[in-house]
Amino acid sequence: MKPIKANVTKGLNVGSQISTCDNSGAKMLHIISVKGSKSVKGRIPSSGVGDLIQASVKKGKPEMRKQVVFAVIVRQRKEYKRPSGERIKFEDNAAVVLKDDKGNPKGTIFKGPIAKEACDRWPGISKIASIII
Repeated sequence: MKPIKANVTKGLNVGSQISTCDNSGAKMLHIISVKGSKSVKGRIPSSGVGDLIQASVKKGKPEMRKQVVFAVIVRQRKEYKRPSGERIKFEDNAAVVLKDDKGNPKGTIFKGPIAKEACDRWPGISKIASIII
């Protein structure tokens, strides 16, 4: 996991429902925790584009449901600022399910665009991504 240069605003809290954009078998995820987040005591952790999350599968194939999986957020509705000064936001929130916490994606096809910040941090995702914005 490499650091990212953009100042990503954290747009998704713990407890948020987020859809997946791959063919791993999961359709809807429920965010349980954010790996590597640091915050004030008592504050609910939040996550943004490129963050590693732990989530439970709420909708999807029967063998995937009720499992706890690692995922990376690749799109968020809340806008964030890039080092060039431009602000970017997507029309939905989406994540990619991982096999392990090393960054190897479980699916083989990604639907929709993937944020450049997520691809810079996770090389395994950038190999499969077809549209990088």
